[in-house]
Amino acid sequence: MAEPTPKPTPTPKPTTPLPPGFSWGASTAAYQIEGAAAEDGKGPSIWDTFTARPGAVRDGHTGHTACDHYHRYREDVALMRGLGLDAYRFSLSWPRILPTGSGPVNQAGLDFYDRLVDELLANGIAPVPTLFHWDLPQALEDAGGWLNRDTAHRFAEYAAVAADRLGDRVTRWITLNEPFVHMAYGYAFGIHAPGRALLLDALPVAHHQLLGHGLATAALRAHGAAQVMIANNCSPVRPGGRSAEDLAAAEAYDILHNRLFNDPLLLGSYPDLSGYGAPEPTWGGLVRDGDLAAIAAPLDGLGLNYYNPTWVVAPAAPTAPAGPAAPSVGGLPFDLAEPGPGYARTGFGWPVVPDGLTELLLQMRQRYGDALPPVWITENGCSQPERSVDGEIRDQDRIDYLDAHIDAVAAAVAQGVDVRGYFTWSLLDNFEWAEGYHQRFGLVHVDFETQVRTPKASYGWYRDRIAAHRGAR
Repeated sequence: MAEPTPKPTPTPKPTTPLPPGFSWGASTAAYQIEGAAAEDGKGPSIWDTFTARPGAVRDGHTGHTACDHYHRYREDVALMRGLGLDAYRFSLSWPRILPTGSGPVNQAGLDFYDRLVDELLANGIAPVPTLFHWDLPQALEDAGGWLNRDTAHRFAEYAAVAADRLGDRVTRWITLNEPFVHMAYGYAFGIHAPGRALLLDALPVAHHQLLGHGLATAALRAHGAAQVMIANNCSPVRPGGRSAEDLAAAEAYDILHNRLFNDPLLLGSYPDLSGYGAPEPTWGGLVRDGDLAAIAAPLDGLGLNYYNPTWVVAPAAPTAPAGPAAPSVGGLPFDLAEPGPGYARTGFGWPVVPDGLTELLLQMRQRYGDALPPVWITENGCSQPERSVDGEIRDQDRIDYLDAHIDAVAAAVAQGVDVRGYFTWSLLDNFEWAEGYHQRFGLVHVDFETQVRTPKASYGWYRDRIAAHRGAR
């Protein structure tokens, strides 16, 4: 760490109305930080392939080196210790462990995660690995990827390999990260790897990912996993108008973004998709006997990734039913809309709406009742413009964002929602998918030329907010 830890501004609140055992963490993902893309036996992932495609990623950036976490993990764990984190959510790279997605295990890949887990525990930080954060082995994609039901079974085998090696020290596992986003951006619209643009034909990806979650949950439990979770990206939906058509559009978007990936987990059934091009009740044979029972296996927690609400309106002209939503694609039962004036924006242009997180948590409790397990906020954060003053990286907008969103969690807890922890995105500036290195979400600045880490003002602020909470117990 080349720079001293900055002093936060403003001073964090001395007390936080959150439970005494509330968990504080930060999140990352393997492809976004590890680098070492072809070292020690790692196989290629769909992101290695996608970033090599001209024009796929802004300015041709790749994750080949990223934050070089593979070689610098001890330095990064020291940064976590400096924050006072009690948990760290990271992802395992499937092709680092199983280079072709199945078959022989790459012991060198498992050795890396062995070392990382031990380093975390030695510093009092609980490891919380996510098995899949979008970097599917390319060999599996060549065989159909998540369009192929067989990938769900290969995922369960991979889960068993990981748990067999790490399960004696890892107590909390997350299966999938944001299956909606991976389906929509990766398979429906081609914005992310693997870069397919299948629209409605991407729908099998939803079921096969959820089936993979269910099968992996069984595999993890068979290897003694104490807690199994999934991390879903959820967005409260707000109609952009008051007409019946706008309300219907909001309902359609809510089904496709939120309920499609939560109802099967918590209710054991899919929402009615008959109006959106999916034949009921079996999705044309996709859903087989026993699938929903596997998917709905009891969870020990539900991870929610929240960034902002989504505003939608009725489509401008009648269109044929189509599949899940994404920007600039016609034929949907809704159009995405601007939120209107009065909202601050992140560096990504996303509206800053802290009360949307309270809204989401209350909605989840109302919708699922006793079926809703304890909740962890597994991602929340923002890319913001930063400036350096006297050698200190000032990111007051990020401080304000995090402060307001943690307060939004506390507001939901005060109204009875069982929220157990908060993981900010992200510990480090990193490779931000199709945006390359242009969007910085980290509490720690990374110079991608030198790999020097510099804590920002938000790092010191988060450290002190965590300490204030603990001091209030």
